[in-house]
Amino acid sequence: MVKLHVIKPSVNNMTVRVFVRTAGLEFVEEDAYGKTRSPEFLAKCPAHLTPLLEDEGLPGPALWESCAIMQYLCNKHGLSHLYPAEPGKRAMVDSAMFYLTGTFYPLVARAVYPVLGFPLCPGEVGASDASDSEKEAARQAAEEALAEPLEVFHSCFMGGQDFIGGSSPSIADIRLASTLEFFPAIGYPLPEWAKSYVQRMEASLGHAYLEPAADVRGYIDHITSQPA
Repeated sequence: MVKLHVIKPSVNNMTVRVFVRTAGLEFVEEDAYGKTRSPEFLAKCPAHLTPLLEDEGLPGPALWESCAIMQYLCNKHGLSHLYPAEPGKRAMVDSAMFYLTGTFYPLVARAVYPVLGFPLCPGEVGASDASDSEKEAARQAAEEALAEPLEVFHSCFMGGQDFIGGSSPSIADIRLASTLEFFPAIGYPLPEWAKSYVQRMEASLGHAYLEPAADVRGYIDHITSQPA
């Protein structure tokens, strides 16, 4: 039994929530909303981040970062259907996840977080004393930059396959599809391949995907339905 500390409207958290359900692991979830700066939480995660995994197999008190959590649990439980054992295939899954977290997601955050009311990192225009118009210009610039890395997933990492993992989803697919759940918040017109991709993920993973996705989608619907 593993324990997850999660904030349900987050797609980073959705990633691990989809994963443990897809993998068929025994788990418990604890809502960490409003708790990540508490002394108890900081003792486990001084970075005050979610998702956070507690598991007796870890050398430290806990593990954070969604991709690291999935990699660890796949390695521990031999889940090669989600994280290939063959070095070349595994390298492509790793590359897709690193590209997402290092290049793609920072743009997603800059484009989406201001709309959802999520805090941006210090040093970002959206977290500065810039004017509202300057902040919106920076947000729009990030939104416009999303198309190029998004197409990289299509043309390179998928390369004509249904999923990054080939004929079935991998942990990189769980990470990508979860990230795409934020795009409706800004009314971003996903290309047809991306729409079909999310539909394939839903069909392939079923309730394991749809249950966590419902929390993200419900939050976005709530935020976007508020008067301007």
